[in-house]
This record gives sequence, structure tokens and C-alpha cells, in this order.
Amino acid sequence: MFKTVLFPIDHSRESREAVDTVINLVKTYSSRLVLLSVVEAFEGETATVADRERTSPEAIAQLLTEFKSLFQQQGIDTEAIEREGVPAFVICDVADEVDANLIVMGCRGLGLTEEGASESVTNRVINLAPCAVLVVP
Repeated sequence: MFKTVLFPIDHSRESREAVDTVINLVKTYSSRLVLLSVVEAFEGETATVADRERTSPEAIAQLLTEFKSLFQQQGIDTEAIEREGVPAFVICDVADEVDANLIVMGCRGLGLTEEGASESVTNRVINLAPCAVLVVP
């Protein structure tokens, strides 16, 4: 049913909380797991020092290694992809490229307000995705 699962990750608590759900899905359906880290390009001086540190090549490599390790401990092989761009669009593009049947995402709850709904990466992915999207609260 879910031959390929795409799991976009970032440094958020919500990404970490979605790991157990991804493990259960991948094991249940013997799925191929693709991890995706999207580095958002910051224009000019809009990026804070913290933003730059989280999006440095070293930080992204460490994030991907950490998540791969979590899945390897469960006997799950993963593929890792790193891209730069607008997160929602990149997630949907990669889902199409890897022929994903399911995207699993953590949700920060920002979509609960009218302003948050239009800015939410999760909301945008739900509306643009070429496949099913599972949002883990």
C-alpha cells in the first residue's frame, strides 16, 4: 500500500515525535523510507544567527545522520535527500520524484489560526502533494 514513504525532517520536536509513527508504517508495509531535509534559503539579513546555524551544511548533515541512526536501530534502511528551497514546494517535488505513496509530517499546530493556516508548511503540503499526507500531531 505504501511502497515509498517520504519523511521531511527538521530540528523541531514535532519531527522527532513523528518517528515512532514512521517506524510503525515502514515496518508494517515494508516500505522504502526517504528522509528529506529542506534548507530554506534566507534572503539578505532576514536570517538570524540561529537560522544560519540550523541550516549550515554541518547541521543538516548531523540532523540526517541522527535520524538515519534512529531508523537503523530499528532495522530500517533509509535514503537521505537534502535540498534547498521553499519547504512545501520542495517536499511535494521530491515526493513526485521518488514516487512516494505517503508523506508523513509532524505538525506544529500553527494552522489553528487563520494567519497560521496560510503560512503552514503542513497545510501547503496537504493542498499540493501528489500523494497522501499523514500529519502527526
